[in-house]
Amino acid sequence: MNGSQHIISQVSRATDSRIVFLVIDGLGGLPHPDTGKGELETASTPNLDRLASLSMCGLTVPVAHGIIPGSGPGHLSLFGYDPVANLIKRGVLEAAGIGVDLTPDDLAVRGNFCTVNAEGVITDRRAGRLASSESQALCRLLDSTKVDGAQVDVYPVESHRFVLVFRGPGLSEHLADTDDQVNGVVPPPVRPTHPDAQPTADIVNAAVDRIREVLKDAGSPANMVTLRGFSKLPDMPSMTDVYKLNPLGIATYPMYRGIARLLGMKVMASGPGFSNVVDEMIANYNDHDFFFIHYKGADTAGEDGDFDAKVRALEEVDAPLGKVIDLRPDVFVVSGDHSTPAIWANHSWHPVPFMMWSRWARPDPVTEFSERACAGGVLGEFPATGVMPLALAHAGKLIKFGA
Repeated sequence: MNGSQHIISQVSRATDSRIVFLVIDGLGGLPHPDTGKGELETASTPNLDRLASLSMCGLTVPVAHGIIPGSGPGHLSLFGYDPVANLIKRGVLEAAGIGVDLTPDDLAVRGNFCTVNAEGVITDRRAGRLASSESQALCRLLDSTKVDGAQVDVYPVESHRFVLVFRGPGLSEHLADTDDQVNGVVPPPVRPTHPDAQPTADIVNAAVDRIREVLKDAGSPANMVTLRGFSKLPDMPSMTDVYKLNPLGIATYPMYRGIARLLGMKVMASGPGFSNVVDEMIANYNDHDFFFIHYKGADTAGEDGDFDAKVRALEEVDAPLGKVIDLRPDVFVVSGDHSTPAIWANHSWHPVPFMMWSRWARPDPVTEFSERACAGGVLGEFPATGVMPLALAHAGKLIKFGA
Protein backbone atom coordinates (compact mmCIF):
# COMPACT_ATOMS: atom_id res chain seq x y z
CA MET A 1 0.00 0.00 0.00
CA ASN A 2 1.54 3.34 -1.04
CA GLY A 3 1.44 6.50 1.06
CA SER A 4 -1.65 7.94 -0.62
CA GLN A 5 -3.49 4.63 -0.34
CA HIS A 6 -2.55 4.36 3.34
CA ILE A 7 -4.20 7.73 4.01
CA ILE A 8 -7.25 6.86 1.90
CA SER A 9 -7.70 3.54 3.67
CA GLN A 10 -8.04 5.47 6.93
CA VAL A 11 -10.72 7.85 5.63
CA SER A 12 -12.63 5.72 3.11
CA ARG A 13 -16.10 4.43 3.85
CA ALA A 14 -18.69 2.25 2.17
CA THR A 15 -21.70 4.14 0.79
CA ASP A 16 -24.51 3.55 -1.67
CA SER A 17 -23.03 6.02 -4.17
CA ARG A 18 -21.83 4.63 -7.49
CA ILE A 19 -18.72 5.36 -9.53
CA VAL A 20 -18.33 4.46 -13.21
CA PHE A 21 -14.81 4.35 -14.69
CA LEU A 22 -14.71 4.18 -18.49
CA VAL A 23 -11.17 3.45 -19.69
CA ILE A 24 -10.76 3.94 -23.44
CA ASP A 25 -7.55 2.08 -24.14
CA GLY A 26 -4.98 4.14 -26.04
CA LEU A 27 -7.31 7.16 -25.94
CA GLY A 28 -4.82 9.96 -26.56
CA GLY A 29 -3.73 10.88 -30.05
CA LEU A 30 -1.91 13.46 -32.16
CA PRO A 31 -3.03 15.69 -35.05
CA HIS A 32 -3.15 14.21 -38.53
CA PRO A 33 -0.61 16.04 -40.73
CA ASP A 34 -3.23 16.67 -43.45
CA THR A 35 -5.92 18.16 -41.22
CA GLY A 36 -4.21 19.32 -38.04
CA LYS A 37 -6.87 17.52 -36.04
CA GLY A 38 -6.41 14.55 -33.72
CA GLU A 39 -8.59 11.47 -33.65
CA LEU A 40 -10.91 12.82 -30.94
CA GLU A 41 -11.27 16.15 -32.75
CA THR A 42 -12.06 14.33 -36.00
CA ALA A 43 -14.57 11.85 -34.59
CA SER A 44 -18.26 12.64 -34.12
CA THR A 45 -18.70 12.13 -30.36
CA PRO A 46 -21.79 14.05 -29.21
CA ASN A 47 -22.14 12.11 -25.94
CA LEU A 48 -18.49 12.57 -24.94
CA ASP A 49 -18.67 16.26 -25.83
CA ARG A 50 -21.92 16.73 -23.89
CA LEU A 51 -20.37 15.03 -20.87
CA ALA A 52 -17.25 17.20 -21.15
CA SER A 53 -19.36 20.36 -21.07
CA LEU A 54 -20.77 19.22 -17.70
CA SER A 55 -17.53 17.86 -16.22
CA MET A 56 -14.21 18.92 -14.77
CA CYS A 57 -11.49 18.17 -17.30
CA GLY A 58 -7.73 17.86 -17.59
CA LEU A 59 -4.89 15.67 -18.80
CA THR A 60 -3.43 12.74 -16.85
CA VAL A 61 0.20 11.60 -16.79
CA PRO A 62 0.13 7.78 -16.37
CA VAL A 63 3.67 7.23 -15.00
CA ALA A 64 5.90 10.28 -15.47
CA HIS A 65 6.60 12.87 -18.14
CA GLY A 66 8.37 11.29 -21.10
CA ILE A 67 7.79 7.71 -19.91
CA ILE A 68 5.88 5.48 -22.33
CA PRO A 69 3.50 3.38 -20.21
CA GLY A 70 2.40 -0.16 -20.82
CA SER A 71 -1.25 -0.99 -20.34
CA GLY A 72 -0.65 -2.49 -16.90
CA PRO A 73 1.01 0.60 -15.37
CA GLY A 74 -1.50 2.86 -17.11
CA HIS A 75 -4.46 1.09 -15.53
CA LEU A 76 -2.87 0.69 -12.11
CA SER A 77 -2.29 4.45 -11.99
CA LEU A 78 -5.93 5.19 -12.73
CA PHE A 79 -6.96 2.90 -9.88
CA GLY A 80 -4.63 4.72 -7.47
CA TYR A 81 -1.77 2.19 -7.33
CA ASP A 82 1.79 3.43 -7.71
CA PRO A 83 2.71 1.97 -11.13
CA VAL A 84 6.42 1.72 -10.27
CA ALA A 85 6.11 0.18 -6.81
CA ASN A 86 3.35 -2.16 -8.03
CA LEU A 87 4.69 -3.11 -11.43
CA ILE A 88 2.71 -6.10 -12.69
CA LYS A 89 4.12 -7.58 -15.86
CA ARG A 90 2.15 -8.86 -18.79
CA GLY A 91 2.41 -12.58 -18.08
CA VAL A 92 0.46 -12.56 -14.82
CA LEU A 93 -2.04 -10.06 -16.22
CA GLU A 94 -2.82 -12.24 -19.22
CA ALA A 95 -2.95 -15.43 -17.15
CA ALA A 96 -5.30 -13.89 -14.60
CA GLY A 97 -7.44 -12.49 -17.42
CA ILE A 98 -8.15 -15.91 -18.90
CA GLY A 99 -8.73 -17.47 -15.50
CA VAL A 100 -5.52 -19.48 -15.11
CA ASP A 101 -5.02 -20.50 -11.48
CA LEU A 102 -1.48 -19.57 -10.54
CA THR A 103 0.43 -20.63 -7.44
CA PRO A 104 3.23 -18.54 -5.91
CA ASP A 105 5.77 -20.89 -7.53
CA ASP A 106 4.43 -20.45 -11.07
CA LEU A 107 6.07 -18.23 -13.69
CA ALA A 108 3.82 -16.73 -16.38
CA VAL A 109 4.78 -14.92 -19.57
CA ARG A 110 2.77 -13.41 -22.43
CA GLY A 111 3.67 -14.78 -25.84
CA ASN A 112 3.16 -13.56 -29.39
CA PHE A 113 3.09 -15.87 -32.36
CA CYS A 114 5.18 -14.18 -35.03
CA THR A 115 6.55 -14.80 -38.52
CA VAL A 116 10.29 -15.03 -39.19
CA ASN A 117 12.16 -15.46 -42.48
CA ALA A 118 14.83 -18.02 -43.30
CA GLU A 119 17.41 -15.94 -41.41
CA GLY A 120 15.25 -15.87 -38.30
CA VAL A 121 14.39 -12.17 -38.71
CA ILE A 122 10.87 -11.16 -37.66
CA THR A 123 8.86 -10.04 -40.69
CA ASP A 124 5.50 -9.82 -38.88
CA ARG A 125 5.51 -9.63 -35.09
CA ARG A 126 1.81 -10.60 -34.94
CA ALA A 127 1.81 -13.29 -37.68
CA GLY A 128 -0.83 -11.33 -39.58
CA ARG A 129 -2.92 -10.94 -36.40
CA LEU A 130 -3.44 -14.68 -36.45
CA ALA A 131 -7.06 -15.83 -36.19
CA SER A 132 -7.99 -16.96 -32.68
CA SER A 133 -9.07 -20.37 -33.98
CA GLU A 134 -5.63 -20.99 -35.50
CA SER A 135 -3.92 -19.73 -32.36
CA GLN A 136 -5.98 -22.14 -30.27
CA ALA A 137 -4.96 -25.04 -32.49
CA LEU A 138 -1.30 -24.11 -32.21
CA CYS A 139 -1.55 -23.83 -28.44
CA ARG A 140 -3.01 -27.34 -28.27
CA LEU A 141 -0.09 -28.53 -30.37
CA LEU A 142 2.44 -26.80 -28.11
CA ASP A 143 0.83 -27.82 -24.83
CA SER A 144 2.77 -31.07 -24.97
CA THR A 145 6.11 -29.20 -24.79
CA LYS A 146 8.47 -30.99 -22.40
CA VAL A 147 11.57 -29.56 -20.73
CA ASP A 148 13.68 -30.56 -17.77
CA GLY A 149 13.07 -28.52 -14.64
CA ALA A 150 9.50 -27.38 -15.17
CA GLN A 151 6.09 -28.29 -16.50
CA VAL A 152 5.08 -26.06 -19.42
CA ASP A 153 1.42 -25.18 -19.97
CA VAL A 154 0.27 -23.20 -23.03
CA TYR A 155 -2.99 -21.22 -23.05
CA PRO A 156 -4.52 -19.30 -25.96
CA VAL A 157 -5.61 -15.73 -25.27
CA GLU A 158 -6.85 -14.01 -28.41
CA SER A 159 -5.59 -13.68 -31.97
CA HIS A 160 -1.76 -14.02 -31.96
CA ARG A 161 -1.46 -13.83 -28.16
CA PHE A 162 -0.99 -16.72 -25.75
CA VAL A 163 0.30 -17.42 -22.25
CA LEU A 164 3.10 -19.75 -21.20
CA VAL A 165 3.08 -20.93 -17.59
CA PHE A 166 6.16 -22.66 -16.20
CA ARG A 167 5.39 -24.69 -13.08
CA GLY A 168 8.19 -25.87 -10.82
CA PRO A 169 10.24 -24.99 -7.76
CA GLY A 170 12.74 -22.15 -7.65
CA LEU A 171 11.70 -20.34 -10.84
CA SER A 172 12.69 -16.68 -11.13
CA GLU A 173 10.85 -13.80 -12.80
CA HIS A 174 14.08 -11.85 -13.32
CA LEU A 175 14.27 -12.48 -17.06
CA ALA A 176 14.51 -10.09 -19.99
CA ASP A 177 11.84 -10.06 -22.70
CA THR A 178 12.51 -11.52 -26.12
CA ASP A 179 9.93 -9.20 -27.71
CA ASP A 180 11.44 -5.91 -28.87
CA GLN A 181 7.97 -5.04 -30.29
CA VAL A 182 9.39 -4.27 -33.73
CA ASN A 183 9.86 -6.11 -37.01
CA GLY A 184 13.27 -6.59 -38.62
CA VAL A 185 15.09 -8.13 -35.67
CA VAL A 186 16.01 -11.67 -34.59
CA PRO A 187 14.29 -12.63 -31.33
CA PRO A 188 17.08 -12.86 -28.75
CA PRO A 189 17.39 -15.74 -26.32
CA VAL A 190 16.00 -15.24 -22.83
CA ARG A 191 18.62 -13.59 -20.64
CA PRO A 192 18.64 -13.37 -16.84
CA THR A 193 18.54 -9.92 -15.26
CA HIS A 194 19.85 -11.39 -11.99
CA PRO A 195 22.53 -14.08 -11.65
CA ASP A 196 20.18 -16.36 -9.71
CA ALA A 197 17.82 -16.46 -12.70
CA GLN A 198 20.21 -18.26 -15.07
CA PRO A 199 18.71 -21.73 -14.41
CA THR A 200 15.24 -20.39 -15.20
CA ALA A 201 16.55 -18.75 -18.38
CA ASP A 202 17.96 -22.10 -19.45
CA ILE A 203 14.57 -23.77 -18.88
CA VAL A 204 12.70 -21.14 -20.89
CA ASN A 205 15.21 -21.19 -23.75
CA ALA A 206 14.92 -24.97 -23.94
CA ALA A 207 11.15 -24.59 -24.19
CA VAL A 208 11.46 -21.96 -26.95
CA ASP A 209 13.80 -24.26 -28.92
CA ARG A 210 11.21 -27.03 -28.80
CA ILE A 211 8.40 -24.65 -29.71
CA ARG A 212 10.38 -23.40 -32.73
CA GLU A 213 10.85 -26.96 -33.97
CA VAL A 214 7.13 -27.73 -33.66
CA LEU A 215 6.02 -24.52 -35.37
CA LYS A 216 8.47 -25.02 -38.23
CA ASP A 217 6.36 -27.91 -39.51
CA ALA A 218 2.91 -26.62 -38.51
CA GLY A 219 2.10 -25.02 -41.88
CA SER A 220 1.18 -21.68 -40.32
CA PRO A 221 2.51 -18.14 -40.81
CA ALA A 222 3.21 -18.39 -37.07
CA ASN A 223 6.62 -20.07 -37.15
CA MET A 224 8.21 -18.48 -34.07
CA VAL A 225 7.28 -16.85 -30.77
CA THR A 226 8.37 -13.85 -28.73
CA LEU A 227 7.91 -13.56 -24.97
CA ARG A 228 7.13 -10.53 -22.82
CA GLY A 229 6.49 -9.92 -19.15
CA PHE A 230 7.91 -12.80 -17.13
CA SER A 231 6.12 -12.52 -13.80
CA LYS A 232 4.83 -14.21 -10.68
CA LEU A 233 1.78 -13.45 -8.56
CA PRO A 234 2.07 -10.03 -6.91
CA ASP A 235 1.17 -9.24 -3.32
CA MET A 236 -1.17 -6.24 -3.54
CA PRO A 237 -4.02 -4.89 -1.41
CA SER A 238 -7.44 -5.16 -3.04
CA MET A 239 -9.65 -2.20 -3.88
CA THR A 240 -12.05 -3.45 -1.22
CA ASP A 241 -9.30 -3.39 1.42
CA VAL A 242 -8.09 0.09 0.47
CA TYR A 243 -11.23 1.88 -0.71
CA LYS A 244 -14.11 -0.10 0.93
CA LEU A 245 -15.58 -0.71 -2.53
CA ASN A 246 -17.60 -3.56 -4.02
CA PRO A 247 -16.12 -3.28 -7.54
CA LEU A 248 -17.04 -4.91 -10.85
CA GLY A 249 -14.78 -5.02 -13.93
CA ILE A 250 -16.19 -5.67 -17.42
CA ALA A 251 -13.92 -6.04 -20.44
CA THR A 252 -13.96 -7.98 -23.68
CA TYR A 253 -10.18 -8.49 -23.77
CA PRO A 254 -8.71 -10.90 -21.19
CA MET A 255 -5.73 -8.86 -20.01
CA TYR A 256 -7.96 -6.12 -18.61
CA ARG A 257 -10.08 -8.65 -16.81
CA GLY A 258 -6.77 -9.83 -15.36
CA ILE A 259 -6.00 -6.37 -14.00
CA ALA A 260 -9.46 -6.21 -12.47
CA ARG A 261 -9.14 -9.66 -10.91
CA LEU A 262 -5.73 -8.91 -9.38
CA LEU A 263 -7.19 -5.78 -7.78
CA GLY A 264 -9.99 -7.78 -6.21
CA MET A 265 -12.83 -6.85 -8.54
CA LYS A 266 -15.55 -9.25 -9.49
CA VAL A 267 -14.91 -9.83 -13.18
CA MET A 268 -17.27 -10.35 -16.10
CA ALA A 269 -16.74 -10.79 -19.80
CA SER A 270 -19.19 -9.43 -22.33
CA GLY A 271 -20.17 -9.98 -25.91
CA PRO A 272 -18.18 -8.21 -28.66
CA GLY A 273 -18.62 -4.49 -29.04
CA PHE A 274 -18.77 -1.74 -26.44
CA SER A 275 -22.57 -1.66 -26.40
CA ASN A 276 -22.50 -5.15 -24.87
CA VAL A 277 -20.11 -3.94 -22.15
CA VAL A 278 -22.53 -1.13 -21.31
CA ASP A 279 -25.52 -3.49 -21.27
CA GLU A 280 -23.67 -5.88 -18.94
CA MET A 281 -22.91 -3.01 -16.58
CA ILE A 282 -26.51 -1.85 -16.56
CA ALA A 283 -27.69 -5.40 -15.82
CA ASN A 284 -25.47 -5.47 -12.70
CA TYR A 285 -25.85 -1.84 -11.69
CA ASN A 286 -27.72 -2.52 -8.45
CA ASP A 287 -25.17 -5.04 -7.17
CA HIS A 288 -21.97 -2.95 -7.07
CA ASP A 289 -20.76 0.54 -6.24
CA PHE A 290 -17.75 0.77 -8.58
CA PHE A 291 -17.74 -0.17 -12.26
CA PHE A 292 -14.65 -0.44 -14.46
CA ILE A 293 -15.71 -0.70 -18.10
CA HIS A 294 -13.05 -1.06 -20.76
CA TYR A 295 -12.85 -0.50 -24.51
CA LYS A 296 -9.91 -1.84 -26.53
CA GLY A 297 -10.64 -0.80 -30.12
CA ALA A 298 -9.03 2.65 -30.04
CA ASP A 299 -5.70 1.20 -28.94
CA THR A 300 -5.75 -1.54 -31.57
CA ALA A 301 -6.40 0.96 -34.37
CA GLY A 302 -3.73 3.30 -33.03
CA GLU A 303 -1.12 0.53 -32.90
CA ASP A 304 -2.01 -0.40 -36.48
CA GLY A 305 -1.34 3.21 -37.53
CA ASP A 306 -4.90 3.47 -38.87
CA PHE A 307 -6.13 6.97 -38.13
CA ASP A 308 -9.55 6.48 -39.70
CA ALA A 309 -10.10 3.21 -37.83
CA LYS A 310 -9.29 4.92 -34.54
CA VAL A 311 -11.79 7.66 -35.36
CA ARG A 312 -14.43 4.98 -36.00
CA ALA A 313 -13.50 3.24 -32.74
CA LEU A 314 -14.04 6.44 -30.77
CA GLU A 315 -17.41 6.87 -32.43
CA GLU A 316 -18.28 3.29 -31.45
CA VAL A 317 -17.55 4.15 -27.81
CA ASP A 318 -19.64 7.30 -27.98
CA ALA A 319 -22.81 5.73 -29.35
CA PRO A 320 -23.98 3.79 -26.24
CA LEU A 321 -22.76 6.33 -23.67
CA GLY A 322 -26.15 7.99 -23.52
CA LYS A 323 -27.39 4.95 -21.61
CA VAL A 324 -24.63 5.38 -19.01
CA ILE A 325 -25.32 9.11 -18.66
CA ASP A 326 -29.03 8.34 -18.17
CA LEU A 327 -28.13 6.17 -15.16
CA ARG A 328 -26.79 9.33 -13.50
CA PRO A 329 -24.02 7.65 -11.52
CA ASP A 330 -22.71 9.77 -8.66
CA VAL A 331 -19.35 9.95 -10.43
CA PHE A 332 -18.59 9.24 -14.09
CA VAL A 333 -14.91 9.17 -15.08
CA VAL A 334 -13.74 8.93 -18.69
CA SER A 335 -10.07 8.66 -19.57
CA GLY A 336 -7.47 6.30 -21.00
CA ASP A 337 -4.56 4.26 -19.72
CA HIS A 338 -2.14 5.88 -22.17
CA SER A 339 -1.98 7.56 -25.57
CA THR A 340 -1.67 5.57 -28.79
CA PRO A 341 -1.52 8.12 -31.62
CA ALA A 342 -2.23 6.55 -34.98
CA ILE A 343 0.53 8.60 -36.63
CA TRP A 344 2.96 7.15 -34.06
CA ALA A 345 1.50 3.61 -34.35
CA ASN A 346 2.42 2.70 -30.79
CA HIS A 347 1.97 3.70 -27.17
CA SER A 348 3.35 7.16 -26.50
CA TRP A 349 4.31 9.39 -23.57
CA HIS A 350 1.69 12.08 -24.25
CA PRO A 351 -0.71 13.03 -21.43
CA VAL A 352 -4.21 11.56 -21.73
CA PRO A 353 -7.55 13.42 -21.92
CA PHE A 354 -9.59 13.14 -18.73
CA MET A 355 -13.01 14.22 -17.53
CA MET A 356 -15.06 13.54 -14.42
CA TRP A 357 -18.72 14.36 -13.89
CA SER A 358 -20.31 14.67 -10.48
CA ARG A 359 -22.85 17.01 -8.93
CA TRP A 360 -19.97 18.50 -6.91
CA ALA A 361 -17.69 19.18 -9.88
CA ARG A 362 -16.61 22.78 -10.39
CA PRO A 363 -17.43 23.85 -13.95
CA ASP A 364 -14.73 24.72 -16.44
CA PRO A 365 -14.79 26.16 -19.98
CA VAL A 366 -14.28 22.83 -21.77
CA THR A 367 -17.09 21.97 -24.23
CA GLU A 368 -15.58 19.06 -26.14
CA PHE A 369 -13.59 15.97 -25.25
CA SER A 370 -10.18 16.24 -26.88
CA GLU A 371 -6.54 16.75 -25.99
CA ARG A 372 -6.48 20.46 -26.75
CA ALA A 373 -9.79 21.15 -25.04
CA CYS A 374 -8.95 19.15 -21.90
CA ALA A 375 -5.63 20.99 -21.59
CA GLY A 376 -7.71 24.06 -20.70
CA GLY A 377 -9.72 22.25 -18.03
CA VAL A 378 -9.77 23.13 -14.34
CA LEU A 379 -7.64 20.11 -13.40
CA GLY A 380 -4.78 20.97 -15.76
CA GLU A 381 -2.15 18.25 -16.09
CA PHE A 382 -1.90 15.91 -13.10
CA PRO A 383 -0.69 12.40 -12.17
CA ALA A 384 -3.13 9.62 -13.03
CA THR A 385 -2.74 8.30 -9.48
CA GLY A 386 -4.78 11.35 -8.40
CA VAL A 387 -7.88 10.16 -10.25
CA MET A 388 -9.06 7.63 -7.68
CA PRO A 389 -8.96 9.98 -4.66
CA LEU A 390 -10.91 12.58 -6.67
CA ALA A 391 -13.54 10.03 -7.67
CA LEU A 392 -13.95 8.76 -4.10
CA ALA A 393 -14.23 12.28 -2.71
CA HIS A 394 -16.84 13.32 -5.28
CA ALA A 395 -18.80 10.14 -4.49
CA GLY A 396 -18.87 11.02 -0.78
CA LYS A 397 -16.78 7.98 0.09
CA LEU A 398 -14.06 9.83 2.06
CA ILE A 399 -14.43 11.32 5.52
CA LYS A 400 -12.33 14.16 6.98
CA PHE A 401 -8.65 13.44 7.56
CA GLY A 402 -7.31 14.63 10.89
CA ALA A 403 -8.83 16.86 13.56
